Order: sequence, then structure tokens, then C-alpha cells
Amino acid sequence: MSTASFLKTVVLDSLFPVFCLSCGKEGFWLCESCLAQMKVLDFQVCPACEDNITDKGFLCFACRETRKLHLDGLIAAVSYEEPAARKMVHNFKYRFVSDISQPLAELVCRALIRNDAALPDFLVPVPLHPKRLRWRGFNQSLLLARHISDELTPSMEIEILDILQRKKFNRPQMQIKNYQQRLKNMQNIFGLIENIDKNIIKNKSILLVDDIATTGATLEECAKVLKSAGAKKVFAAVVARQSLKK
Repeated sequence: MSTASFLKTVVLDSLFPVFCLSCGKEGFWLCESCLAQMKVLDFQVCPACEDNITDKGFLCFACRETRKLHLDGLIAAVSYEEPAARKMVHNFKYRFVSDISQPLAELVCRALIRNDAALPDFLVPVPLHPKRLRWRGFNQSLLLARHISDELTPSMEIEILDILQRKKFNRPQMQIKNYQQRLKNMQNIFGLIENIDKNIIKNKSILLVDDIATTGATLEECAKVLKSAGAKKVFAAVVARQSLKK
């Protein structure tokens, strides 16, 4: 950290002290005690039907027989109904508190370990459109991926490939409450960045990283692009799973 950045941090911390969003303890966005007490999901839901319980985030048996998804599995760390998690994600995305990425990524790592998830060859963050990136100032999925890369296997960082792009500036999913409209809103909006060598991901296992999954449409569209480019397996890990009536 540069001297200017350090001084800026000191000044901001003195003017706007950090408090745990769960218990109010000063000095943390989520203190160690509250992080330890936050309930990681004991089960994962099939990313296709969203009804059946499934092992380690894979498609359930019924969907494996009947559905053709590009996304091979989805692991969520916590439910979006968890008050502290909801508050943290909201501050992270809409109040632009980038430091919250670290404790959120720790929750994701705990979920991956708990579900005995296989280590991927690469982490791929879900991209933001350039307009939204300028508005927020950072891609929350990329920040999460960086911390997951550092913390999941401390002795060996997992490489991050920031290779996806949004081709359309579409309406934010959070503004759409209808299930089918959410699915339609995400169709064909992703692609690979220009001049990328597809051989990098050919026959590789990819872990997509994002903050929230609701219908899973965003992750499925990203997986479709990666599978079309030659990826062998595409899984996803998110901080929270939010339910939405179909």
C-alpha cells in the first residue's frame, strides 16, 4: 500500500469507523466471533430445479436425466435470509464497501471445504458491464475471486482468469421479480473477451465466482460460454442463495 493510500485509509477509518454488521463490534465488518457463528448451509439445492437436495452442489438425479444445463453444479455459502449476510452483501454491492469482500470470500471458502469441492484449474469471476463497473468502481466478483484464490489453498494460489465480458448493458436482475423474465433478461449477454486463446480453458475445470444466485440464470449463461469454448466442467460458488417464486 502506498503512503497516500495508507494515509487515506487512516483518515477514513477515523472519520467513519468500521463496525461489525452483525454485533456492532468496532474494527471489523464481520468480527471473528460472528463469522464463526454464521451458519453455513448444511445442504445444497439442485441448480436446475431448485427444489431437490443434491450432493455437493451437483444436479440432482432427476435433472441429470431430463435437463441439459451447462452449469455442472452450484455451491452457496449461506442463505440470503441470513440477516448479517444480507446486510453485508448489500453494503458490498450498493454502498461500495470493497473491504467486505474478504469475510464474504472466507464464507465461500468454508462452504467449498465443507462440501469437499474439487479444486478447479481456474477461477473465473462473473463480469460487470463497463458502465456498471465505472458506477461501482470495482467488480465484486473479481474481488471475491482474489480472496478465494489466496485463502482456499494458502500454499498454492488458484489462477484467476478474467476472460468473460458482458456484451449488453441489461437491466439489473435485482429489479426483476418475475422468474421467467429473469431468465430471459440474461440470455446471450456474455462472451469471451477479444483475442483470448481458447486453448487456455480447453478440457479444464472452471469455478465461476459471484455474490448472489437466485434463478442461476447469470451463472448458466456464463457456463454456456465457457463450455462452448472447450471447458470440461463448470461449477459455481456464491456467497448467498436467494429464493424466488417461479
